[in-house]
Amino acid sequence: MKRFLSFAAMLFVLASLVIIPVMAEDGFQSEYSRLSDSAGLLDDGQRENILSALDEISVRQKFDVVIVTLESLGDYDSAMECADDYYDYGGFGYGADHDGVLLLISMEERDYWISTCGYGIKAFTDRNIDYLKEQIQPYLSSGDYYEAFNEFISWTDIYVDDARNGTSSYDDSDIPLSPLWFVIAFIIGMIISGITVAGMKGRLRSVRPKFRADSYVRDGSLRVASSRDMFLYSSVSRTAKPEPESSSGGSSTHTSSSGTTHGGGGGKF
Repeated sequence: MKRFLSFAAMLFVLASLVIIPVMAEDGFQSEYSRLSDSAGLLDDGQRENILSALDEISVRQKFDVVIVTLESLGDYDSAMECADDYYDYGGFGYGADHDGVLLLISMEERDYWISTCGYGIKAFTDRNIDYLKEQIQPYLSSGDYYEAFNEFISWTDIYVDDARNGTSSYDDSDIPLSPLWFVIAFIIGMIISGITVAGMKGRLRSVRPKFRADSYVRDGSLRVASSRDMFLYSSVSRTAKPEPESSSGGSSTHTSSSGTTHGGGGGKF
């Protein structure tokens, strides 16, 4: 009964968006709202600004961008399942692959999830999602939801552009360093090493080099109490375990209840 009520509540929310699962001429589904603030996190002016920004970026990028806030997840086990279903059964997405992204906020559980679909899976790599989480989570934790949503929209715009242009706007680990930096680092290293060695050498003025090993042993100070043979070497055969593939440059995916492939990520705030 509880699952039925939860499903009925979801149908009511979706019905309020006036969703008709028919592809419109512009590539999107027919009339719906890209912002559903059921948790009441925004005032009227903020809600109008965010909705306008969502519509603008979605049409310009041909990529649906959606934000949903809920008081609770209801009967859903996770924010991921709820976000995926909201996207799928809400008819969101551009084109045949339903390109887009949805940010879901659930207040009771303090959960958030970024659900990607179609081209969104390519644009929002695991690394991109991790970085985006770092940008929006402080705002979510402090209750500044308006700024969190603006950050989400801004970085979505950047990620879609980067994916299409084959660039990255934030990750400087992929930017090759100039050879000049290696030369400078080498010179600085040599200077530091020279100063260190000179200081150590200055403290060893009374030390003279010895050419025989027994020169370091005092007469009569060494007595052999026992001796035994030891194996110094052995042959060991090892088989290397295959390393798991890194997903830093790609996107982890899963299948939603509707059978649609999604990517995404989220956490607590």
